[in-house]
Amino acid sequence: MEFITVSQYAELHNLSERTVRNWCSEGKMDGAFLSGKTWIIPADTPLPRKGKRKASPLIKRLREEKAGKMSGGIYHRTQIDLTYNSNHIEGSRLTHEQTRYIFETNTIGITDESVNVDDIVETTNHFRCIDLIIDRAEERLTESFIKELHRTLKTGTSDDRKDWFNVGDYKKLPNEVGGKATCPPEQVHQRMKALLAAYNAKKEKSLEDIIDLHQRFELIHPFQDGNGRVGRLVMFKECLANGIVPFIITDDLKYFYYRGLREWGHINGYLTDTCLTAQDNYKALLDYFKIKY
Repeated sequence: MEFITVSQYAELHNLSERTVRNWCSEGKMDGAFLSGKTWIIPADTPLPRKGKRKASPLIKRLREEKAGKMSGGIYHRTQIDLTYNSNHIEGSRLTHEQTRYIFETNTIGITDESVNVDDIVETTNHFRCIDLIIDRAEERLTESFIKELHRTLKTGTSDDRKDWFNVGDYKKLPNEVGGKATCPPEQVHQRMKALLAAYNAKKEKSLEDIIDLHQRFELIHPFQDGNGRVGRLVMFKECLANGIVPFIITDDLKYFYYRGLREWGHINGYLTDTCLTAQDNYKALLDYFKIKY
């Protein structure tokens, strides 16, 4: 595949460079990706179609309830369930009730047990991450957006005070996941760029494409910590972006989820079935709140 610069694409189609650059940043140029600060575009990328895909009923409802600060709806439920489960999978000791209390009151309530400050900070930060994926659901997935999710999740934690941790950017030190080696730090940028280029080149993304993206992201393990939560946020966002019912990997599905990640590429059905089960659970919520899908 041949790639060209913004200026070359603009000259080819008699457009201003600013217009082409804006299209790239808005995710309207299929297959375009950032190399440093420069957009690179497949030479055969067609001009964007006029108009945007109509927002799904779920996105509209999430945004309406978020803007109206409505409690008791799908936005409220998604914030609490997604934050609690994704954090709990990664070792947070906050309960579902404590997570709900923090979201609803911005306080932690009274507890007889000691509470880890990082658990509280990452909970409030995760609420902000969910707002990001709702507000920017239709945007093209980029390295900069993924890094923004990581920065939002980890800002203000004890990790944020460690120079080597590199909050909001790729890892500096090698790490493992489940006792297995991950991508070396010096290769992360190239691997992530290639992963997103291949994914964004697909004009229509299926549920399997999104799951495959997630598994490959977790294999790269681009950040020092927080990869699982960022990866699951990205899955939720991409489901919203592509008109697919999103899902929440609940704590009771954790071991099936981990097995599915390990076996992906060998027995894809393990992870697919786990995600479909989680999707059925979210569909039940949509049915309850009378949201079409």
